[in-house]
Amino acid sequence: MRAAVLVIAALALFAPIAAGLWHSAGAALGHLPALGSVGPSLAPLQDLVTQPGFATALRLTLGTGFTATLLSLALAIALAAAITNGPARIISRVLAPFLAMPHAAMAVGLAFVLAPSGWIARALAPVFGWARPPDLASVNDAFGAALILGLVIKETPFLLLVILAALTQIPLRAHIHTAQSLGYGIGAIWAKVIVPQLWPLIRLPVYVVLIYNLSVIDMALILGPSNPPTAAVFIARMFSSPDLAQIMPASAGAILLGLLAVASIAALWGGARAIARFGPIWVRRGGRGAPLNTLFFGTAMLGGALLLLGAAAMVSLALWSLAWRWPWPMLLPESLSFAAWARALGDFGPELAMTALIALASTAISLVLAVAWLETQTPSRREALIYLPLLIPQISFLFGMNMMLLQFGAQGNIGAVIWAHLLFVFPYMMIALTGPWRGLDPRYAHAAASLGAGRLRQLWAVKLPLLLTPICAAMAIGVAVSVAQYLPTLFLGAGRIGTLTTEAVTLASSSDRRITGVVTSLQTTLPFAAYLLAFVIPKLAHKNRSALQGAAA
Repeated sequence: MRAAVLVIAALALFAPIAAGLWHSAGAALGHLPALGSVGPSLAPLQDLVTQPGFATALRLTLGTGFTATLLSLALAIALAAAITNGPARIISRVLAPFLAMPHAAMAVGLAFVLAPSGWIARALAPVFGWARPPDLASVNDAFGAALILGLVIKETPFLLLVILAALTQIPLRAHIHTAQSLGYGIGAIWAKVIVPQLWPLIRLPVYVVLIYNLSVIDMALILGPSNPPTAAVFIARMFSSPDLAQIMPASAGAILLGLLAVASIAALWGGARAIARFGPIWVRRGGRGAPLNTLFFGTAMLGGALLLLGAAAMVSLALWSLAWRWPWPMLLPESLSFAAWARALGDFGPELAMTALIALASTAISLVLAVAWLETQTPSRREALIYLPLLIPQISFLFGMNMMLLQFGAQGNIGAVIWAHLLFVFPYMMIALTGPWRGLDPRYAHAAASLGAGRLRQLWAVKLPLLLTPICAAMAIGVAVSVAQYLPTLFLGAGRIGTLTTEAVTLASSSDRRITGVVTSLQTTLPFAAYLLAFVIPKLAHKNRSALQGAAA
């Protein structure tokens, strides 16, 4: 059984990534027999670096990716320091909408808020006397500020949840009480005591966030610069060019972006090592860190403000989907109507059904694989390979996967898209399930075994009921991850499989905000419903248990 699970995981998860990288690397070196090109050759790389704007695209990628990642991490740490004493269940429910919100939907909502005719400009119009929307590049600016803002708003809640989970493995209160008795403020306590212990526990999620920020396409298309765009968008446009000769330099760009991602992780790792080496010198000086308290407080306030901006983006989607007439500079629509909903439900019903089908299928398959892995495999270093799809830019291997499937005639069907989604859904579900599953008291299984239950019955009768809450949470995460996938759907679906995410990105540049609001609201509804069910199902399933406990008391 153990060997079978390893073989299935290798064939379903690792092999396609390796094959995708192999085909991409071959095309990057000029070897693409389908186009009559036989390598190796450096001509594709030379074509790539001579493309107008590519050097600027690389600088934009590094600037936006690192800035968004480091800022998200700083905000998440400051917010964790501010809410450590809060109820964990309430905090997780507050963060759930941000985690459920697809990236493309958040980007569209932020565009509605930040645009020259958006909420912020409408609120400032009476102050500055603007009779019409100002001529400001508040979205798609050349420096990528709007993209950084969108990435920070989306990634800070994720890192905050990761940090709160990691804090359960640290004697936090004991450290705080001891340091406070020595006169240290909360900022110095976190900077000198908590964060050094926290970093090894959150390092992998931070790397995942960094790679995503360096290679994001959907949010970059909606919020990022357009001429030139970020490197990932630049490369994606080359792949979709009608000139087939662009495929090889695009493949070179995809591999280059993968190498850039590896170098970026190495740089972040090296920076952390340098801090670990020289940080103790600062700690031994014994300063009580009064300025750090102010810095932590200010950073937490900024984090709270950005979360409020994210909430405003969510509300703006709903308002624009219902707005019938919303003249400048009114803060709220003058009239509301469900006409856009009626039209969109008819036009985009197939995309809604396709999105739900792909999400449910990829989540269900990932759950089976995750349970099989956790039941049969012991913790080891090879488990790190599970997270490989999250540590490689998607565009680096998805084109190669597409070429591989094309050879077998399996490109452009729903099975290929579900398989592509599976590569990203499974690692996130493993992140959610590994801790609770391996933290379950083994005495439950031992007691069941002593009563004659085999491993399969132990799983069905004991482990699954006890772990129902984390299983439901993992499935909700899986649905949210699947719904948010843009590039895997676009590449493996060959443009023939339409989902709400692909439609949302296409509509983001349209002039009809009402239809865009409806489609992005529909896109958001699926993960929101999944998270709601993740809260409700365990309560309903455990209702009788709670009643029995109350009667016993």
